Amino acid sequence: MDEIMNKVGSYWLGQRANKEISSAGDDIESLSTSVGEGAKWLVNKLKGKMQKPLPELLREHGLPAGLFPREATNYELSPETRRLTVHIPSRCEVGYRDGSELRFDATVCGTLGEGRLAEVEGVKTKAIVWARVTVVRADAAKVHFTVAGIKRSRSREAYEVVRGGITVDEF
Repeated sequence: MDEIMNKVGSYWLGQRANKEISSAGDDIESLSTSVGEGAKWLVNKLKGKMQKPLPELLREHGLPAGLFPREATNYELSPETRRLTVHIPSRCEVGYRDGSELRFDATVCGTLGEGRLAEVEGVKTKAIVWARVTVVRADAAKVHFTVAGIKRSRSREAYEVVRGGITVDEF
């Protein structure tokens, strides 16, 4: 009986160890895919330079804090060109209080200015079909999205709260 229990125990421990090793392998793979995106963040953290949170950066430039999903925590901003690149772990869709929806690619780029994000790549909104957003401009009361050359205005209040995104397969 002891011999059978030893074999069962060995089998169970072996299976458990394989799961743990597999899980560690998945964690390492996930880490390696995000290393490129997070390398600047890590270097800055080690140097003692911390990025301000994305919602704070947006507010400082006159944009609503909840323009990007909660998952968008890593970004790069070129001081020379004002080019903002936001990294999101996966493509996602965010629904806002006013019923509007934005869909984000895993990487969103644009040129950051006071109250505007121009030359936008990686954001779509639902008109009748999903259409690419090219410019986001904000004033005190409204957020204006330029989609296919047409400006759509929405209440700024709906975009002030940072919301979580729902993962989607297609951008």
